[in-house]
Amino acid sequence: MTIPDSGCVMENGASCLPCTPEEEKKIVTDLRNESERNLKEGNLYFVISSSWFRKWERYVGIDGDENLIGNQSSDSRHINGASSVVAERPGPMDNSDIVENGSDSDIKGNDIQLRRMLMEGQDYVLVPQGVWEKLHGWYKGGPELPRKMILQGVYHKKFDVEVYPLCLKLIDSRDESQSTIWLSRKASLTELFQKVCALKGIEQDKVRIWDYFNKRKYAQLSVSNKTLEESNLQMDQDILLELVDGHQSSKIGMDSTGNDLALVSLEPSRSPLTIAGGPTLSNGHSGYRSNLYPGSSLGSGLADMDDGFEACNSARKVEKGGLAGLQNLGNTCFMNSALQCLVHTPPLVEYFLKDYRAEINTDNPLGMHGELALAFGDLLRKLWSSGRTAIAPRVFKGKLARFAPQFSGYNQHDSQELLAFLLDGLHEDLNRVKQKPYIEMKDSDGRPDEEVAAECWKNHKARNDSVIVDVCQGQYKSTLVCPVCSKISITFDPFMYLSLPLPSTITRTMTVTVFYGDGSRLPMSFTVSVLKNGFCKDLLLALGTACGLKSDESLMLAEVYENKIYRYLEMPLEPLASIKDDEQIVAFRFQKKEIGKTRLVIFHRWQEKAELFGTPLVTYLVADQSSGADIEAAVSKVLSPFKKISSAKAHVGKENGILLDGLDEECSCSDAQSVENAELEGTSCRDLSIPLRLTDDRVMNFNAFKKDTLFESGKIIGKLLRVVLDWTDKEQELYDSSYLKDIPEVYKAGLAAKKTRQEAISLSSCLDAFLIEEPLGPDDMWYCPRCKEHRQAIKKLDLWMLPEIIVFHLKRFTYGRYLKNKIDTFVNFPIHDLDLSKYVMSKDGQSYLYELYAISNHYGGLGGGHYTAYAKLIDENRWYHFDDSHVSAVDESDIKTSAAYLLFYKRVRSESKVEAGEASHSNSIS
Repeated sequence: MTIPDSGCVMENGASCLPCTPEEEKKIVTDLRNESERNLKEGNLYFVISSSWFRKWERYVGIDGDENLIGNQSSDSRHINGASSVVAERPGPMDNSDIVENGSDSDIKGNDIQLRRMLMEGQDYVLVPQGVWEKLHGWYKGGPELPRKMILQGVYHKKFDVEVYPLCLKLIDSRDESQSTIWLSRKASLTELFQKVCALKGIEQDKVRIWDYFNKRKYAQLSVSNKTLEESNLQMDQDILLELVDGHQSSKIGMDSTGNDLALVSLEPSRSPLTIAGGPTLSNGHSGYRSNLYPGSSLGSGLADMDDGFEACNSARKVEKGGLAGLQNLGNTCFMNSALQCLVHTPPLVEYFLKDYRAEINTDNPLGMHGELALAFGDLLRKLWSSGRTAIAPRVFKGKLARFAPQFSGYNQHDSQELLAFLLDGLHEDLNRVKQKPYIEMKDSDGRPDEEVAAECWKNHKARNDSVIVDVCQGQYKSTLVCPVCSKISITFDPFMYLSLPLPSTITRTMTVTVFYGDGSRLPMSFTVSVLKNGFCKDLLLALGTACGLKSDESLMLAEVYENKIYRYLEMPLEPLASIKDDEQIVAFRFQKKEIGKTRLVIFHRWQEKAELFGTPLVTYLVADQSSGADIEAAVSKVLSPFKKISSAKAHVGKENGILLDGLDEECSCSDAQSVENAELEGTSCRDLSIPLRLTDDRVMNFNAFKKDTLFESGKIIGKLLRVVLDWTDKEQELYDSSYLKDIPEVYKAGLAAKKTRQEAISLSSCLDAFLIEEPLGPDDMWYCPRCKEHRQAIKKLDLWMLPEIIVFHLKRFTYGRYLKNKIDTFVNFPIHDLDLSKYVMSKDGQSYLYELYAISNHYGGLGGGHYTAYAKLIDENRWYHFDDSHVSAVDESDIKTSAAYLLFYKRVRSESKVEAGEASHSNSIS
């Protein structure tokens, strides 16, 4: 592929003739597309500060729809054809705001380190090498920050740019000096030895390097092709350098006698432990050792044990289980929080402390050959055996990175996404079904719900049967109704958690002025209430209801700024949070059949002062080929409601059905003239007296046109024409321009009605919002088997069967094209006696009373923030706070906060229902 260029090229590669913004945009877009078609490991990418890159985007005219970095700052306005802002060419590239060493030009390449905790899109962007070379040739600057693309994962591979290489702290045992080494986590141990030896000037056969995590000799590293990631080396951890010539100059890594610390036995403690909510068991099981499945990956996997366990095990103290923290390995608080909730789930604790070898499924293609289940089980055993000694879950994180590359590296992630992966992964690793049968699903076809539900659950269990299904999976009923033929489709699907929307009671009042594109009415302002964290589609729905929008009509939102349309709000999922209270939002009402035709934007200018005023009007030219006369007629029609009517003619209008604000909805121009020739000052509704000129996107240039000038729709760029009306005092006498100028702001504190008292959001109201009937989104259409077409069906969910453990995910994070938001609203949830009876359609004799036993909390905003967990030790009837490695008791009255993100409940059973209930869940409908 040949990438276009322009201008001559000097010796340093820079163009002596600068490209135009359009040329720069095309070159960069082509290079980016070429790079995406040729993804491979080792490709070079460069980090660029988002603040500079956004300036360049504005300069070349890249708006939100074309955004190369996928994000847009919430306070930046989107450049489009009607913008009054002319972006200047940016200066030299400047990455000083994202690097640790500022703009120090003496430090180059990989020696320059990025500031920690940066977010892609928000703080920096990644561009392919070709794009960087072009941008650097045009703008110079820097410093350059090259990063390589790596291939992540084992079964689900994905390409990823390693923005933050692995940082290791090298401790030299000879003088206890420290050095910092940066290497890719995909680098081999051989590369690590080579770099250490080159740094210290030592021959490779004379050194010994230890994994020195937490200042303890964890394992001796050997020269091999094993990667640093596979060796479980973590960001910022220590490695220890020793010489092998027999002369040890330091006591580092030695015990009190001067001997090297040996790796202690990793066999679990055999002291009995009381499991939360379960019987007293011994977790010292025969067979649970590293020789489980000898010669397999399972056996080798168990040989790698997480740090912290050996220390407590060597002490052989009988301490209370379940109170060990998890060390943070670098932004792993999301993982620690989810893990603490799971390892305090009573049925899972009981299961993994027993011998579960027989249920490991090593052949399931959807699983991880049992490695994830073994790693989780190993971690759970240590957490319940180590007293209060914190565990570093390095092995578990390594397995996670292998099988779920989206969680690799050291970025912050979502604890709910991790929980979903873990539950699914554990299920597949422990699936008792070795050969999944093919089952053809049947439609409900009017059969009783009980019959269809039993059939669906039986089919599900024929392919999925594990402790996760037994404990965590329920069933809900999904009903779809075709809006055209009323075809009803009912299915019963399993679930492992419920993601509940937050029906925010902090509603937002928004005032929007609606203009009629056909000139049938004067503009009218409507004040509607929408969810503060809603989307533009919600505003359109509320506006449509308020203004009586018909089924064949449509509304188009636009922001007016400095008497121009600054941007069209045409993305249904754009968050309303991007619209500020002091902005002016208008809506234009059209016939749906007009959408896609040539759009005509009409600006207003005082001829005397040569300055714009008022709100632009928008209409459509329906014909494929329009003349200047057609444009004048369209403008005249849109302006007709603004004509001032004399009292005499107003009386005539009333008697004959003509509205005071223009023409009757059913009355055409000829009809109006037939009623006593209802004209104004001799000007008919199709005879425009205001001078009309074509203009450009900046409303800077003006060109006259004739009535017989033809405009072909196919030749109009973007199907968008702009004209400007030059108003004089004469037109002021004919038209009431106040309707164009007096556009209210979205929200005016002094004029708005007082807010109603905020009501607390309850878990029950979140469930109601989850189960409410709603239409499917336009991107989630349902194929109707009767219509043979995709339809925007009406969907209704109902709970049919509830599991022993039910997890509620409170959807606090909202994502839009231009904005990401977190809802910090407090949700009032019960700790005891959560009664879900009224939500369950099936009456299977089960208890629907639940009790809270764990919470995953998220504090702070998106991209940063911090996760913690609350968990209850059932036997003690006491709550504890798990903040990474720190564990402390907490009062039950303090666990309800606005940070609650995941809620874990367990079923409360009466003694008489325990035996019957256990049989019911697995057999009653199978």
